[in-house]
Amino acid sequence: MQSQWVFPLSALQQTPSVVTSSYSVAKELYDRSRGVEFLFRLGSSLGLPTSAMFTAATWFHRFFMRFSMEDYHRQDVAASCIFLATKTEECGRKLRDVARVCQAKITGKDVSLIHSESPEVDQLQNVILLTEEVLLEALCFDFVVPSPHAELIDLFDAYQEDSRVHDYAWSIAHDSYRTPLCVLFPPRIIASACYVLAQRAVDGPHSASLDARISASPPSASLPTPPSHKPASPDASRFAVEYYGFTEDDVAKVSDALSILLEYYSAQDMQNAPHAAPLTMV
Repeated sequence: MQSQWVFPLSALQQTPSVVTSSYSVAKELYDRSRGVEFLFRLGSSLGLPTSAMFTAATWFHRFFMRFSMEDYHRQDVAASCIFLATKTEECGRKLRDVARVCQAKITGKDVSLIHSESPEVDQLQNVILLTEEVLLEALCFDFVVPSPHAELIDLFDAYQEDSRVHDYAWSIAHDSYRTPLCVLFPPRIIASACYVLAQRAVDGPHSASLDARISASPPSASLPTPPSHKPASPDASRFAVEYYGFTEDDVAKVSDALSILLEYYSAQDMQNAPHAAPLTMV
């Protein structure tokens, strides 16, 4: 059964931000990325586990599939997502602490300089609570968030790949939350795209292309094997696609997910994201 939280790609052209305001798709994607970056920095400063931050980031994207970025500031929504995640993911933090750290991030000050009883912190607490009410409405109180990281663990366990592929795939899955992939594709599709892109980055530009890695069948499957050649060994470059037994429709979705990831990386400043440099050359 199709999840209510998996939208077609065309939905990005019809979000509330695009339909009811002056937002372009490009501007919304940019502001979503900035919002998730703020969310991650807030969660890290609060010492939250990454699983809680990924849950909060998913809720952030779900929220803006139902409400406009012109009506709700990304930082307010990010803070509310973090606060809610501290409750559902059993890593509780006091509202005042969340508001203090959030105020520190907004003003660029050290949190030690933010007084917990200041009017700004009081106001931010109220904003977080009011936004949380709308967030709960947007989520329909559905807090369950599947993760592509869980799927990656299955892939890692099933095939002893170069550890660099594991590290890259894990990092790419982290970065995927800065895009709307989590509301466009199921976790297996996202995990496969991360894995394939990681393989390509590690194998280098002269290795099998991304298209070859996600083809529904090996490129040479229809060609006869010369008698003098030994049977080909399983193609490691196509492991993710074969592991899940993807259909042509699934492969098309992996291709779309890869395109979104590559577009994201092509827009990054490599000085701030040096791990992404090899990905821009894929």
